[in-house]
Amino acid sequence: MRILITGAAGFLGQQLLADLAVQQPNWTLFAADIREIPANLLRSNVQPLHLDISLKAAVFKTVLECQPQAIVHLASVVSPPPGMSEATLHAIDVDGTRAIIEAAAANGVEQLIITSSGAAYGYYPENAEWIDEDDPLRGHNKFAYAKHKREVEEVLVRARIAHPQLRQLILRPGTILGKRVNNQITDMFKKRAVLGIQGSDSRFVFIWDQDVVSIIRKGLEKGASGIYNLAGDGALSLREIAQILRKPYRPLPAALIQGVLRVLKPLRLSQYGPEQVDFLRYRPVLANRRLKEEFGYTPRYTSREAFIAFLDAQGVPHA
Repeated sequence: MRILITGAAGFLGQQLLADLAVQQPNWTLFAADIREIPANLLRSNVQPLHLDISLKAAVFKTVLECQPQAIVHLASVVSPPPGMSEATLHAIDVDGTRAIIEAAAANGVEQLIITSSGAAYGYYPENAEWIDEDDPLRGHNKFAYAKHKREVEEVLVRARIAHPQLRQLILRPGTILGKRVNNQITDMFKKRAVLGIQGSDSRFVFIWDQDVVSIIRKGLEKGASGIYNLAGDGALSLREIAQILRKPYRPLPAALIQGVLRVLKPLRLSQYGPEQVDFLRYRPVLANRRLKEEFGYTPRYTSREAFIAFLDAQGVPHA
C-alpha cells in the first residue's frame, strides 16, 4: 500500500504517521505538509514531502508522483494564527480539499479518508439532542471553521456523484482530546471558574486522539467507506465538567457574555468573541451508534474517561 497523508506534521497527522509506520511497516507513507516533518517520525517507510495544500498545481504534482492507493486528508486550519484572512483559510480548507479530490480522481486513487468535524452540523437551538450522520449540515456563518467544513462536505457530496469509483470515508469527530492537545476548548478548562450560559447544558462529546488514529488505520486496512461521527459514549455538560475540575460553575446570561466579549475581543483582552456564545450554547452532541454498529469500532474511552485521561496527562487535579 502507498498512502499519502496531508497535514502529516499536525497534531493528529504526527500520531497517525507514528502509528502506521510501526503497525504497517510494509506500507509506503508519503508524509506531506507545508511544515517540516519531525525527525523522530522519519522511519524507513516514511517519505517526507513539502506541500502547500492551497496550491492546486502542487497538489496534482504530488499525487501524480506518489501514485497512492489511498489519501488521508488531514490538512486543515483549526486555530488560525493572528492575521490569517478568511480567504486564505478558505483556500486551504475548501479549495485544498477540492484539489485533493480532483487529483485523486485523475490518478486512480481508490480511497479518500477525510477528517471533517462535528462542527459541520453547526450550532443551532434546533439541533437534535443526539445528532445522527443523516442530520443536516448547516455549519455556522460566524465560525470560519464550521462554515468551511460544511462547504467541504458539499464538495464531497458532488464528488461521490462525479467520481463513484473513489471510496470516501468521512469522519466527523467531536472534541479531540489527548495527552498533548492544547487549543481554545482546552483553554476554557484552565480558567479559575467554568463559564456557562444560562438555560443551556452545553454538553460536550470527547474522543481520545488514539481512538481517531485507530479508526483511520482500520479504515485503511479494510478499504472502508461511509460517514461516521467520532465520539466516546455519553456526554459531559459544563456543570459536570466544573464538578470534575472542582471549580465553580458560573452560568451567565447570553446577552451579558456577548456584550463583554464584544468589547474585550477587539482590545485583544480575550481570545473569544461574541460568537462563542452560540458555540457553547448550542453544542452539536454526536451519536456514535453507527461507528460502533456499522463501522465496527467502539472507542476505548467514554467522553468522561477521555476528559479525565486528558486531565491526568496534563497533571490537573480532579474529582
